[in-house]
Amino acid sequence: MRRVVVKVGTSSLTDKSYRLEPRKVEKLAREVVELKKQGKEVILVSSGAIGAGIGKLGIKQRPRDIKVLQATAAVGQSVLMSTYDRFFTKHGQTIAQLLLTHEDFFNRRRYLNLRNTLLALLKSGVVPIINENDTVAVDEIKLGDNDNLSALVASNLGADLLVILTDTEGLYTHDPRSKKEGRNKSKKEGRNKKKKIEIISIVEEVTPEIERLAAAGSGGKTGVGGMKTKIQAAKITTRAGIPLVIANGNKADILARIVAGERVGTIFLPEADAVEKINDRKHWLRFASAVKGKVKVDEGAKTALTENRCSLLASGVVGVEGEFASGDPVSIADAGGVEFAKGISNYSSSEIDLIKGAQSKEIEQILGRKKYDAVVYRGNLVLV
Repeated sequence: MRRVVVKVGTSSLTDKSYRLEPRKVEKLAREVVELKKQGKEVILVSSGAIGAGIGKLGIKQRPRDIKVLQATAAVGQSVLMSTYDRFFTKHGQTIAQLLLTHEDFFNRRRYLNLRNTLLALLKSGVVPIINENDTVAVDEIKLGDNDNLSALVASNLGADLLVILTDTEGLYTHDPRSKKEGRNKSKKEGRNKKKKIEIISIVEEVTPEIERLAAAGSGGKTGVGGMKTKIQAAKITTRAGIPLVIANGNKADILARIVAGERVGTIFLPEADAVEKINDRKHWLRFASAVKGKVKVDEGAKTALTENRCSLLASGVVGVEGEFASGDPVSIADAGGVEFAKGISNYSSSEIDLIKGAQSKEIEQILGRKKYDAVVYRGNLVLV
């Protein structure tokens, strides 16, 4: 593998008092540099700004008020990056800082600018260090979404591997931090019997059972996402044909061991029918675009799109939801409302509402003009 995205959580960078732990940052920097020496390109997605700010300001616990969280992140980000710079410079490695929000992925122009910047940095041998812009990304602070952010970065760049470093060994059969989950009441025996807690080393498919196990976990005192957002990230990467490994960031040489193929943590394998090699526009449509509305189609149109790789014609449209303009990303769903594709619409929602069910030759008569034969061209459509 050539390109690796590494996401590190707050707990893997801070001590028990929530202060940034230089020893942990030094360990991570050294391991990233070792991968670079092996010829790997490494992108680091780092949490820790709020945790560093908590320590710098002497706060006893993670604030709950959003305004205080944003201020804490603003203080902590400079501490975090100066610490990274100190230890990477020790190894002669140049780093770069990128503060992002989901809008940088949802907006196609910003998405392309981000991609071009990252590729230029990698070509120059720089290690990009990415964090959410917590000072403005209110929703992301609430969700603890650096896990999903790392998955979007990995799929954006066509990475070969995403590694999420945390304070647990991986995905467990039961939450090891929950006493309630650790014991199972046996009615037959009339006493408590300990459940055997094991690491799930390989996940071939993210099933409802896997999601249930993830939902049982929770974020730590300085982090928020917990295992649930890591499974959400796995859904993105495995659909993009990228394996994801969740492992304990405190273990010695953990990155080198993972890249060498050692069985540590939990690996989520790419889907068997993962994305065929698709162009950048379709990649953005599938993994990053924010749809503006929904176009419902009949069964004939669904078959034509999914099996025959046809364009979506007005004759197959049965309804439209939401308001959107020509050129906006839209969800394409069956008559029951279940999404099965995304595409860039050639017509606005009001225009589609007028021409739905009509033949292509009738569009000009209905609208007074005909810009396109298809509502969504096959080249601007991707199955999900």
